[in-house]
Amino acid sequence: MVADLLKRVSDFLARLPGLPVLIAVVLVVLNFVVRLLPPMWPVVGWLAQTDLLLHLGVILGLVGILLGDAL
Repeated sequence: MVADLLKRVSDFLARLPGLPVLIAVVLVVLNFVVRLLPPMWPVVGWLAQTDLLLHLGVILGLVGILLGDAL
């Protein structure tokens, strides 16, 4: 079951090796937009304070670069 999932993910990323990096760029830009929004909702304020989208974007970008080179 896990081997089948890894095979499918590997095949998908082999066809589109730059997709994780593009998603990472979108997350970083989205974090910038969230920082500009007024904290009307608690979730927006929390996302702006923790920079969660920025951190996820950087991690996903680095992992995407490593996977793109490996595949």
